Amino acid sequence: MSIPLILASKSKPRRDLLFHAGICPTIRVSHVDEPAVIAKAAADAGMSVDDLPIATKVMVLAQAKANAVYQAYKDVAEVSTNAHGDEVTGFPLETAPSIADSAHTDDAQTRDFSGVEFPVRTQPIQGTVVETHGLTNAKVGPLILGCDSMFLLDGKAYGKPHTEQIARERLELMSGASGELFTGHCLIDFASGRMVTGVSRAVIHFAEFSDLMIDRYIATGEPLEVAGSFTLDGFGGAYIDSIEGDPSGIIGLSLPLARELVQELGIDWTDLWNVARDEQFPQPLSSVKALPPKENVHQPGDGWVDCACGRKHWGTNGAAGVLLARRDPESGEVTHIVMQHRAAWSAEGGTWGIPGGAIADGESPIEGALREAYEEANITPADIEVVGSYCEDHGPWAYTTVFAFEKPGHEVHPRANDDESMEIEWVPIAEVPNLKLLTAMRADWPRFEKRLNEIASTYKGR
Repeated sequence: MSIPLILASKSKPRRDLLFHAGICPTIRVSHVDEPAVIAKAAADAGMSVDDLPIATKVMVLAQAKANAVYQAYKDVAEVSTNAHGDEVTGFPLETAPSIADSAHTDDAQTRDFSGVEFPVRTQPIQGTVVETHGLTNAKVGPLILGCDSMFLLDGKAYGKPHTEQIARERLELMSGASGELFTGHCLIDFASGRMVTGVSRAVIHFAEFSDLMIDRYIATGEPLEVAGSFTLDGFGGAYIDSIEGDPSGIIGLSLPLARELVQELGIDWTDLWNVARDEQFPQPLSSVKALPPKENVHQPGDGWVDCACGRKHWGTNGAAGVLLARRDPESGEVTHIVMQHRAAWSAEGGTWGIPGGAIADGESPIEGALREAYEEANITPADIEVVGSYCEDHGPWAYTTVFAFEKPGHEVHPRANDDESMEIEWVPIAEVPNLKLLTAMRADWPRFEKRLNEIASTYKGR
């Protein structure tokens, strides 16, 4: 299996650049306060922000982004390592093989084994953590890459303009001029903690911009959220006359420099390749009522599996989610769980379930569930503890439900972190059956509620 790469950026151009170079990265946004990072770096150097060299600025930002994601993954690994309780695994297809006969269409996806008795295996969850390949026991990787770019024109550094007025002023200055684009890179090997860094530089020579071109370019919205108010791989590319240096660095990620940094860690660049030639984003099933947003990107592990149960399931490595419960501080009883109101474009859109999704390459089911729960619902791993799990094992595919409680003294404030949810709520446990539940959740809920209450009873006084 290839070594996973985590890109600490939601930049679609950076992601597409890697994808076309054979690498499909996992996207994890860093949420770094960039002005604060730059201000601290300047203060530490004993100079003003304006006097801090542009190469230093992009480097400290790249390091801050990579380190933020590195810490987030360390939190996931720690919670997974400290998981306790039992892992219960159910094997519904061993006694219900005829379920495949009821799957008449290619679009059948629902999992409903309510009323079906099937074999169940119970073992300590720690045994699974130790045995399953994931972040906690990887010998190398995943690699975490942070990048940041700034444009230097007439000795002044520019980032993203954000507003039309600022973009217009900058484009007028750039017309017929030349500038330099600096991109900082920071690469961290999660397994070893080793970090390597570098900065790419390219000189860009621009054509003369007419007023019409500037008006129409701003109207596209493209120059507002890119460093220096232009990009090579979009509408502005035709107005770049020539480049001295690495063209991919202008897009925000220098492929040659990234390759050198990977090699500096003792890894071959080709070990990161995980995209088949001409691979495309997996298409939604025809039963899905709406298409996903255009900005959604293909991540490792995304894709449909033709399951032995006769249905199609999402997640080439399987899927997982977090069933997070809140307990009454006095009685210790479960009072609420976090529920996700699923976006209309998702499978069974409009129903309620738990936050989760496809397990990425290099993740264990618990790690994948924790990552997905944060990305979708802002469930921060450092605020919860894993107290058990349930795996519905279909053979070539499985779904793992991770049971979790808020840590004593911690509170989780869930919210919709992305467009996969219409809303995320703490739902009173008594009201869960009254919601329009995802089919699998509706089938599993009676057992899940019983198990949550059983686990909670052993936690009284904690």
